[in-house]
Amino acid sequence: MTSKVRNNKLIQAPSSKRPRKAKFQADLAPAEDRTMRALKEELQLTSNTDFLSDALALFHWAVSERKQGNRIISESANGERRVLVFPRLERVAPEAVLPRVEIQWTEKELGSLAALASAAEASRPTQALIRAMRD
Repeated sequence: MTSKVRNNKLIQAPSSKRPRKAKFQADLAPAEDRTMRALKEELQLTSNTDFLSDALALFHWAVSERKQGNRIISESANGERRVLVFPRLERVAPEAVLPRVEIQWTEKELGSLAALASAAEASRPTQALIRAMRD
């Protein structure tokens, strides 16, 4: 970039540099890393940038659809339909079209939930839970 002084004012020539691209780094659990690598291979993507770009485009479309109140549906060849329920997407959906899920709780499950909710401190995670989160 070159600069000139004209009438006691510093004038800078426009920079010919391109805007710097944003860097992105993610810490993935091993299972998520394996999933990402498998998807990249299946989609024949060679870079994380291409993968993230495509994932971002898909997520952007999904957010736009839910904002309009549209449901995202998968339909099999025989006509069976499944509606995508993704909690983060539901945050942008108009309230009138939010899906409703009813859970049939047993007395034992409700008692367990009440005990957990009223505990002074959270219990430490079990080894089984830790393993499940890592895989």
